[in-house]
Amino acid sequence: MTMGNTKPATIYDVAARAGVSKSLVSLVLQRSPRVSEQRRAAVLAAIQELDYRPSTAAVSLAGTRSRTIGVVLDDFRNQWFVDLLTGLRESLQDQGHRLVVADRFLNTGLDVSPVEGFLSMRVEGLVIAGEPDPDLVVPAGTPVVVAGGRAALPRADTVANDDLAGGRMAAGHLVELGHVRLGFVGGRSAASDARLEGWRAGIDVAAGVGDDVTGVAVVLAADVTEETGVSGTHRLLDEHPDVTAVFAANDVTALGAMSAIADRGLRVPEDVSVIGYDDTPIAASRYVGLTSIDDRSIDIGRGAGARLLERIADPTLPTTEVLVEPRLVARRTTARR
Repeated sequence: MTMGNTKPATIYDVAARAGVSKSLVSLVLQRSPRVSEQRRAAVLAAIQELDYRPSTAAVSLAGTRSRTIGVVLDDFRNQWFVDLLTGLRESLQDQGHRLVVADRFLNTGLDVSPVEGFLSMRVEGLVIAGEPDPDLVVPAGTPVVVAGGRAALPRADTVANDDLAGGRMAAGHLVELGHVRLGFVGGRSAASDARLEGWRAGIDVAAGVGDDVTGVAVVLAADVTEETGVSGTHRLLDEHPDVTAVFAANDVTALGAMSAIADRGLRVPEDVSVIGYDDTPIAASRYVGLTSIDDRSIDIGRGAGARLLERIADPTLPTTEVLVEPRLVARRTTARR
């Protein structure tokens, strides 16, 4: 093993120790079936003895596949991405691929796109998790899948939650509980807009069958955060104190809504019911017990990974959009009126 100031072992050192060529070491690193078990064992033993750490870029430059996938996230702080990455890892690592993850906002001040860094590593494909940056440029021929976002990206497949269906589901749940004055709180995002549209459609359906149901919405020109939930819900209840149920654009916004309701001396769900979206670990917490729409982000990750592998294998495939049906998870923040 390398110790102290000893230089790290290289692929050439491994090849020399195992008595094979550099190209054969690369084949072993890529788990190629074309290597005999005897030579594979020799190379793996040399790697362990030398504590060799392969460079993805070096492997790519050696003429073999990098088997690396670049993943660009909207924001590392959003827990929604945890399940998405779990699903991606399951579908991609089973095929010998590994993930390299970057937050697209980290280098905003440097005017550097994480996509450029991924391309310099010769990744085999990209997953854009969340809403794509409208200024994002991906070179033609690079396999790309947008996971979770609905904004269009040229030559990219999309695997996302059916936000319209989820919004309708949220409205239907509250109407079934007897609420007739419903509120929505959201912010600036394509997902928030789609969930609002679905929620309004659900209210229209209820009103169309004779229920005396109406809805009011507060959409702030801000990101969909906990603070959005606090500010938006205070404004909602200031303008419409008769609202008895709030649908928040996501779970963190729902937490903000619950804080605002408590600030006013009201109780959840006795005075105001609250429902969120994404069914993150926050919602499932026994302390919070938030009713939420499960967007099935693990399944979105699995589907995005599977579609990316298909596109890597055949870049000529037509682009597709797959919408995953959400599910309602009822907990204690919603109650009968």
